[in-house]
Amino acid sequence: MIGVYNVNYKPLKLSIFLKDIELLIKACKKNKPDAQKKLYEHLSGKMFGVCLQYAKDYTEAEDILQDGFIKVFTKISQFNFKGSFEGWVRRIMVNCALERFRKQNLLYTVSEIQDYDSKLVADDVMAELSSKELLELIQLLSPQYKTVFNLYAIEGYSHKEISDMLKISVGTSKSNLSRARVILQGKVEALYSEKKQNVKLVVR
Repeated sequence: MIGVYNVNYKPLKLSIFLKDIELLIKACKKNKPDAQKKLYEHLSGKMFGVCLQYAKDYTEAEDILQDGFIKVFTKISQFNFKGSFEGWVRRIMVNCALERFRKQNLLYTVSEIQDYDSKLVADDVMAELSSKELLELIQLLSPQYKTVFNLYAIEGYSHKEISDMLKISVGTSKSNLSRARVILQGKVEALYSEKKQNVKLVVR
């Protein structure tokens, strides 16, 4: 029986070297509970962040994380030590999120597809934002826009790959990305303006 342990959202300060990870993986392939626990504790914080990128809230992210680790331990025998194990786990988490997303059928085609190949926001605006602030703004996007934006801008998938993963057309993927970029740019600029205003008030 595969156990999934309590979620710890804060990454644990564990010093686990590559050789140790390989030993843990091999032990997990033999369904060793102690090894599963250590591997879970090592990756759960970072993987929860991945799940949260696609979830509507913390509760859904926790559900995705639990489902994801069940699949990790179920399929770990398929990992052949070629490539990054963390990347392999991340793909499982993303796929679990997409399975849930497809069931909810949240994607729709925007009537007018516009191409926004220019930079999302100006460099000086981006410099003012921390990665935490940017991720918080992405969380404010609707589920359909957030999912496509994450897959394209963060995970690096092409529109063709996204269309295959979500069972949608390439045009739908492009339109959702375009709208996500416009909405996100507006939110970033609004936040930047607010930050500038706050600076003025402090100076006065």
